[in-house]
Amino acid sequence: MTSRGSETPLRILAGAPSGFTTRPVIMGTHGMVTSGHYLASRIGLRILEQGGNAVDAGVATGFALSVLEPHLYGIGGEVPILIYLAKERRVLSLSGQGPAPRAATIAWFKGRGIDLIPGDGLLAATVPAALDTWIFALSRFGTMRLEQVLADVIELAEHGFPMYSGLQWAILKNADRFLAEWPTTAEVFLPAGKVPGIGERLVQADLALTFKRLVEAEHRALKQGRREALQAACDEFYRGETAEALVSFAQENEFLDSSGRLNRGLLEREDLMNYSARVEEPVSTSYRGYEVYKCGPWTQGPVFLQQLNLLEGYDLAALGHNSPAYIHLVAEAAKLAFADRERYYGDPDFVSVPLGTLLSKEYAAERRRLIDPDHASLELRAGNAGLSGPRERKNFSQASPGDTTHLDAADRCVIMLPATPSGGWISSSPLIKGLGFPLGTRLQMFYLDPSHANAPPPGQRPRTTLTPPLALKDGALALAFGTPGGDQQDQWSLQFFLNHIDFEMNIQEAADAPNFHTAHFPSSFYPHAADPGSLTLEGRISESTRSALRAKGHKVTLAGDWSNGRVTAIRFDANNGLLYGAASARMETGYALGW
Repeated sequence: MTSRGSETPLRILAGAPSGFTTRPVIMGTHGMVTSGHYLASRIGLRILEQGGNAVDAGVATGFALSVLEPHLYGIGGEVPILIYLAKERRVLSLSGQGPAPRAATIAWFKGRGIDLIPGDGLLAATVPAALDTWIFALSRFGTMRLEQVLADVIELAEHGFPMYSGLQWAILKNADRFLAEWPTTAEVFLPAGKVPGIGERLVQADLALTFKRLVEAEHRALKQGRREALQAACDEFYRGETAEALVSFAQENEFLDSSGRLNRGLLEREDLMNYSARVEEPVSTSYRGYEVYKCGPWTQGPVFLQQLNLLEGYDLAALGHNSPAYIHLVAEAAKLAFADRERYYGDPDFVSVPLGTLLSKEYAAERRRLIDPDHASLELRAGNAGLSGPRERKNFSQASPGDTTHLDAADRCVIMLPATPSGGWISSSPLIKGLGFPLGTRLQMFYLDPSHANAPPPGQRPRTTLTPPLALKDGALALAFGTPGGDQQDQWSLQFFLNHIDFEMNIQEAADAPNFHTAHFPSSFYPHAADPGSLTLEGRISESTRSALRAKGHKVTLAGDWSNGRVTAIRFDANNGLLYGAASARMETGYALGW
C-alpha cells in the first residue's frame, strides 16, 4: 500500500485516492444520502432539497428501497435504526425488530415435530416492524408528513422503474416456485409468465395502493395534528383494513416451506395491535479516539464492538493491510466475538445479557490471549460471562437467507441516520393478496431450546443480524455506515471501519478494498449451520496470502473479486463542515448523492 505520510487529512477524507476507486467520494455541505439503489438515494436527496431533515430523507429512502429492492427488503420486514441528534449530542436506537407472535411457543413447534423453525413460507413471520419504525422515526424526529415522503415512492410503485440485473437474477432464481406455488408473487414479478428484461418497467400496483391507503388515513386525521395523522396512518396498517387483509392471508392460506410441510402463519390481529416501535439506548465502546455505537443485543451489533476491543491491542497498520497476519488476526477475533454472540445474545427484555462484562476492556484483554498468531482455531470458544451456550449444528447445507440493504442520511444540522432494512423478501414468502408485499421470516433466527438466550417466548424479539453502526469523534458526529450480508455484516463493515481508521483510506477506498469473512460459528438463519475454520476471501486478495493463511490452518475458499457486502457510508468533517459520501460498487446499484 502506498504510504500516506505526505497526504493531508483533508486529502485522505475527501478524495484524491492513491489508486482507482469505483465511485467518486461525493462531497456536499447541505446534505448527503447513500443507499443500495441510486433512485432511492435520489428520492432521499430530493427530500433534503425540499427542506426536510436527515430523518425525513432516511424514511423516504427506506420506503423507496422496499419498492426498488423487493428481493432484499420489504415493508413486511424489519429496520433497526440509529439516530444522532447534534443539538442533544446524543445517539438513539430505534427498535425495528418485530416480536414473535403470541402463538409461537416452543411447545407449539415441538408438538408438531418441528425442531427448526423454517426459513420460508408463512410460519416464520414475526410482527412486521419496518413500517411502524419508519413512521415512528418520522413522527418523533422528522418534520414532514407521510404524504410528502411517500410521493415519489408511490410513483415508483405505480408507474414502475427499470428492471436491473440483481433483481432480475433473484426473480429468475425463484421463478419456478413463484409460478407453481405463489401465484400472487408471479402475477407481479413474472408478468405474462416471463422474467422481465433488463430495462423493462416493473410495476407494483398493489403496493402503490397500500401506500395510498396510508396517505388517505393520514389525510383524514390531519386536523388533529401532524403526529396524530401519522399515527392514523400507522393504525391503518396495524389495526385497519391492511391489518385485516394481512392476518387473513396468513391464517387462511398454507404453503410448503423448508420443514417439508404445508403451514399457515401464526400472526393474529392482537399481535399487530399490540406492536409499537420504541426508542432504546444504544451500546458503545471506544476505539482509537472514536466512540462507536450499535443497537443492543437483540441484534448482533455488539459483536462489532467486541471485535474492536480485541483488535485495539494490536498495531494493525504495522501488520500491513490484508497481509496474512492481519487477515488471520481479524478472523480469529471474529471467531471469539461471534462465539459470545451465540452463547449470550438475545432480547434483553427477556434475557439477562452480560454486556457489562462482554464489552469491558478487561474481558477483551483476557480473550485476546486465546488468539494464536500462527494457528487458526477450529473451536467455538465463548467466554465465561454467565449463561449457557447453544448446541452447534454441523453438516447442514445452508439455506438462502435472502439479503438486506442499507442506507445513511445526514443534513446540514448534523442529524445522521444509518439504517439497515431487511426481511419481507419476495424469495422467502408469497406476496399478500391485494397488499403487494410479503411477510418476513425472521422467526427462523430462534432456537427451539428453552435454555438458549435466543429462544421464543411470545413477545420476544429474535436476535436479528441487522446492525447499523455510527461513530463519534470527540463527542461530535464522524461516521455512519453499514452493509447487507447477514452474519457477515459485522465483519465486512468492521473491515471498512479499520480501512478508514487504521489504514487511513478515504471512505470510498475503504468501501472498495477487498474483504474476507468466516462462517466458523452457527448461522443465524435456518438451519443454523456452521463451517468451523472457514475463511472466504475476495478474489483480489493474492494467492501468496491465501497460501500463507492455509498454512495457518484456515479452510480458505475464494469468492468473486467484487462479491462480498455492499458498504455505504457518510463521513462528517467538523473542521470544515463537509459531508462525504461513498458507496460500494458491489451489487451494481448503490450510490451516494449530496450537495
